[in-house]
Amino acid sequence: MRRLLLSFALCLGLAAAHAAPLQIRLMETTDIHMNLLDWDYYQDRPSAELGLARTATLIKAARQESANSLLFDNGDLLQGTPLGDHVAHAAPWSKDEVHPAIRVLNALHYDAANIGNHDFNYGLPLLRQAIAGARFSYVNANVMLASDANRHAFVPSTILTRRFKDAAGKSHLLRIGVVGVVPPQIMQWDHRNLEGKVIARDMIEAATSEVRKLRAKGVDLVVLIAHTGLSPDADQPPGGEYVAAQLSAIPGIDALLLGHQHAEFPSAQFAGFPGADLEQGTLHGVPAVMAGHWGSHLGLVDLSLDRVGKHWKVIKAQVSLRPIFDAATRQPLVDADPEIGRLIAREHSGTLEDMRRPVAQTRSPIFSYFATVMDDPSVQIVSDAQAAYARELLKGTPEADLPMLSAAAPFKAGGRQGISFYTDIPAGPLLAKSVAELYIYPNLVTVVKVSGAEVREWLEMSAGIFLRIDPKGPPEQDLVDPAARSYNFDTIDGVTYEIDVTQPARYDIEGKLVAPDSHRIQALRWQGKPIDETAQFIVVTNNYRANGGGHFPALNASRIVNASPAETREAVAQYLARQGTMDARADGNWRLRPVPGIRLRFTTSEKAEAYLPLVPGITLVRKLGGGAALFELSE
Repeated sequence: MRRLLLSFALCLGLAAAHAAPLQIRLMETTDIHMNLLDWDYYQDRPSAELGLARTATLIKAARQESANSLLFDNGDLLQGTPLGDHVAHAAPWSKDEVHPAIRVLNALHYDAANIGNHDFNYGLPLLRQAIAGARFSYVNANVMLASDANRHAFVPSTILTRRFKDAAGKSHLLRIGVVGVVPPQIMQWDHRNLEGKVIARDMIEAATSEVRKLRAKGVDLVVLIAHTGLSPDADQPPGGEYVAAQLSAIPGIDALLLGHQHAEFPSAQFAGFPGADLEQGTLHGVPAVMAGHWGSHLGLVDLSLDRVGKHWKVIKAQVSLRPIFDAATRQPLVDADPEIGRLIAREHSGTLEDMRRPVAQTRSPIFSYFATVMDDPSVQIVSDAQAAYARELLKGTPEADLPMLSAAAPFKAGGRQGISFYTDIPAGPLLAKSVAELYIYPNLVTVVKVSGAEVREWLEMSAGIFLRIDPKGPPEQDLVDPAARSYNFDTIDGVTYEIDVTQPARYDIEGKLVAPDSHRIQALRWQGKPIDETAQFIVVTNNYRANGGGHFPALNASRIVNASPAETREAVAQYLARQGTMDARADGNWRLRPVPGIRLRFTTSEKAEAYLPLVPGITLVRKLGGGAALFELSE
């Protein structure tokens, strides 16, 4: 009888030890960039392709499907549209108000959030005031105080205590540890806001330390929210920007939420990526998701947990993405949640009022559909505006007598932002929204001093946007590297030059010299003569580039001779106002050297076809669907 009772008790103990399976759904948004509504402020019209208001509909539906869910944001929330600028500058919110972006996240009941690199763009006081209004935890483990490198500038991690139900309906109390990290390059990109206030550690080092601490506290799960993406280069140096693969190797992580790259994982974009299982959505066996940008997708990580004794273990995971828009059919997949519009109606209305203010007139349209293959009017305006502003800025300084150049890049040129992301301003009134469209970032006018040789290397780095063309290869070849960032395609006014794309790129995307014998930049001249490589030049650029953003050779804070407090957008607005009525034309100071017998092809928006009469030398090959079209350069 005693043995029977002992056996019965043992069975009861085993039954208690082995709970029914537990399903938990993790949801991620990332890189919203103040696209809170489905509204394109640059075109001043609704857009079904973006907006957290549409993602909110997906969030609510996904919650209904799962009894146990957690919602996270992965940063780059506070900056990115004129709405963000309006809140930061035109109508700053008072201390007793909640930032409109945080207001929206509070209403959607987020559980935790990470800080992205662009969240530092308006300075630490604004960032701290914004996250103070959150009814959820903001985490960051790798930004430390400059005054004490052992003290975190933000809360490094948090433990969420949640009661979840298993498949049998039994309730369990789980503790979920959440860690956040951001690229340490913020110290370059936002040098003016962060220098002397904070320092940034390597993401892998910081995350490893914090995960270890959470595990020591006995948490049931660890979620790492990392504002970083995937690099095919497995040998990322300490302090690397794209270290998702390396982070996935940290012991003790149950799920990895990614961002920063404005890409989707899992997706065909990462086919063949080392360690990636696109069917399951894992990196080296760890469930991982990256939910696009601007609210384009909701990322889902569905975890199945089993409990043996006191410990929960992930036994199965499935990662998926839900889009708000079908890019192939150009059709919306969900409607916007009207609650979001009501929450920020005042700020939205104020932004529209800002954007509709007249600035100047243009007799010709301004567009960027061909900005990566020929000198471009939208870039020319920015370049000329920078130079005009800097001439006044430098009056009376020793640098005023040096030859001045101006470097600018096309910001709205498709790429990872989508086939609709181009500047397209019709002839007629230029409004404040036009200025924002010409220059979308809150960068500052910054002046650097470099040698003629460094001007050449600057352009060589820019020329890495092009694929290498084989003069003996197929008669049609792709010209532009789809993985390149147009904002790193600086063209420099004040010199003339040609780009020989039959040569290999001299630098890789990280600024490493990979082809020392290659020179794509040819016929580089200043005032009609070959540039003197020992001469000193002033180059007007922005604070991002001047502080090392984009890994351009020789560019860092030591080269800055004047760091203006004025935003480049203000310089552009002043320039346009002085022009009154203008013709938007590029001066043609650079060109791609033709490759005899080869048709150089590139993809841009199908809307570019309307402007072909204004751009001789480009022909339409065919439309590709989804709003894209294939064009080619004539010899």
